[in-house]
Amino acid sequence: MLDICLLGTGGMMPLPYRWLTSMMARYNGKSILIDCGEGTQIAMKEKGWSPKPIDIICFTHYHADHVSGLPGMLLTMGNAERTEPLLLIGPKGLTRVVNALRVIAPELPFEIECMEITDNEQTINFDGFRIEAFRVNHNVICYGYNIVVERAGRFQMEKALEQGIDKIYWNRLQKGETIETDNGTLTPDMVLGEVRKGLKVTYTTDTRPTDSIVKNADHADLFICEGMYGEPDKKKKAIEHKHMTFLEAAELAKKAQVSEMWLTHFSPSLVRAEEFMDGVRAVFPKAVAGKDGKTVELVFEEA
Repeated sequence: MLDICLLGTGGMMPLPYRWLTSMMARYNGKSILIDCGEGTQIAMKEKGWSPKPIDIICFTHYHADHVSGLPGMLLTMGNAERTEPLLLIGPKGLTRVVNALRVIAPELPFEIECMEITDNEQTINFDGFRIEAFRVNHNVICYGYNIVVERAGRFQMEKALEQGIDKIYWNRLQKGETIETDNGTLTPDMVLGEVRKGLKVTYTTDTRPTDSIVKNADHADLFICEGMYGEPDKKKKAIEHKHMTFLEAAELAKKAQVSEMWLTHFSPSLVRAEEFMDGVRAVFPKAVAGKDGKTVELVFEEA
């Protein structure tokens, strides 16, 4: 299963009832945070989730409402006696930004590794899942992210027996390992059925609508998308500042044929997002106005 939580849904500045935009994902013992604006760790505490086990932090871009919470987050991790390395992923300039922020968090009991994204699309593979970064269109370099959990086919005992594959190799082959033996090479496809549908979450904020979003969000189980402005008369402002309206986000969700869309990154002037959702759902029925702490547990489809 893949747990997803919107820790905060606000853009530009935190409000008493809305923290700045960030999202946390948990899968198979790994924790991934996307963006870390001011107050992110408070939002995490309110949810009851701990920052200590975070393995990866991804940044969409380096505006303050997406990165200013990092020094405090690092200090909290250090005070929790964390020793495991932390991987940070973000656009070009990540190392410079992190080093500048670490002036107020200089001594940490764990190492920080910075991975800078240099291509329009880039994939980083991990054990059991991958993160896909894709360029979007803001007034600074900005990326969206996919978290993708692939699912191998079912183990086919009959195939293993027919080919005389020793039982001592079955478990390793099930886990995707290729094995060299005295009698030749054993590969996972020799004992597995067809690949099954996995899980995919797309997260994108601070951007105009782009073809890259439609392409990368294609058939996502959950599409978390910026909705800076709910008011239709603010489209001109959205274009000027390279943000998005609710209706524009709905059009993207429809084109990408996602299962569900959560809106996030609301303007501070947008008090009641739900007031504008009828028009959004007329375009894309499975749309939700995100709220701080909103959580879902995504599970694999049964074959």
